[in-house]
Order: sequence, then structure tokens, then C-alpha cells
Amino acid sequence: MRYAILSDIHANLEALQAVLARIAALGAEKVICLGDLVGYNANPNECVDIVRRDGITCIMGNHDAVAGGLEDPGSFNPAAKESVLWTRGTLTDENRSFLRGLPRELGVGDLFICHGSIHDTNRYLLDDNDVRHTFSLMKALPERPAVCFFGHTHRREGHHSLGDTIAREHADDISLDGNKLYLINPGAVGQPRDGDPRAAFLIYDANSRIVTFYRT
Repeated sequence: MRYAILSDIHANLEALQAVLARIAALGAEKVICLGDLVGYNANPNECVDIVRRDGITCIMGNHDAVAGGLEDPGSFNPAAKESVLWTRGTLTDENRSFLRGLPRELGVGDLFICHGSIHDTNRYLLDDNDVRHTFSLMKALPERPAVCFFGHTHRREGHHSLGDTIAREHADDISLDGNKLYLINPGAVGQPRDGDPRAAFLIYDANSRIVTFYRT
């Protein structure tokens, strides 16, 4: 199975369309979104409609939770708060209900997906302590996944754990070692924050166990 994994669409319709066109050209068999379909940008309904129409497997991000009315935007900065409250009022009833019904995390095949950290949609993985904490949660999961894909930071990145040692992955292609655990972020579709403004996603080939990062 070849999975296309994307995150943080944030209502950026043009970026989503570009990414899905590239994914179709690459021939991925299943598309997975790590949350934050909405927020910041101007086309929340159009983006949610595409996700629903195409049957994209999706989990809930923190903006989705607030836009769906499940949480308060108290921790958001002023621009994020203004946009998510506008989004809440702009969403159709059907799309608001769809966001409210999304799971917070999910096992899919041999992988696990979350938005922020495992069991915490709002937590950013920003430093080694965050990464180490999430690896400890990953090891406690009953599914015992070898790889967890996460979003929320809007930055393409990868980390592996071997015993008590953690390290960052720097290559465009990561060949998964069966002795290691992996935390991997595809970067953001709708609002990259890692110095490259192009929309980001990745392809995970579960047969060859290779992760490949893409920009478009």
C-alpha cells in the first residue's frame, strides 16, 4: 500500500488542489490527512467538501475542534482566533458536523496518526523533550506501531528512536529500519512554516517501508 500523507490544509483551496493533483500523478492508493482542514484561509467549505467527496481518511486538528464548536479558541493568537471564529460561522451545518465527528487519532494499517502529540491534539513537538515524551507514549500504544505521523507544527521533519537514543532524520527519503521507531511530519499544505513556501506532503510505501517527502 502506498499512502499519501498530508496535514494542515487550513482552508487553502489552491494548495490542496495542487497537492491532490500531484498525489494522483504519483499513484498513491490511499490519502490520509493529519488534521486542521480549516482555519487561517478563505475556503473552509470547499476544502472540507473535497475531503468528504474523495473519502480522505482524516483526523481532527485543533482548528477543526474550535471551528466545530467543541473547544474554545482561548489559547489562539489574535489572527488565528479571528479566522477560526469566522470559519465557525461560515461552515455549513454538514461540514461543521463532519469536523465534530472526526477522531483525534487513529491506527491505519501498520501506522499511527495524530495531529499534535499522541493523546494531545494541541501539543506541539518542538524540542527533544516533546519528541522523547511522544516516543514514550508511542511505545505504550497497544498497536505497537513502528511509525507515527503527526502534524501541527507546519514543519517537515522526522525523528527516530533506538532504545533511549533519539535522532533527527534529514534525508528526503527515509528508509525505515525495523529496529527503530519513527515520528514523521509531512509539513503543511496550507501554511508551511519551515522556510519553504511550497505545499508539502509525503508518500509512505508500506511495502518497501520508504518515506519520501514532496513539495509542490
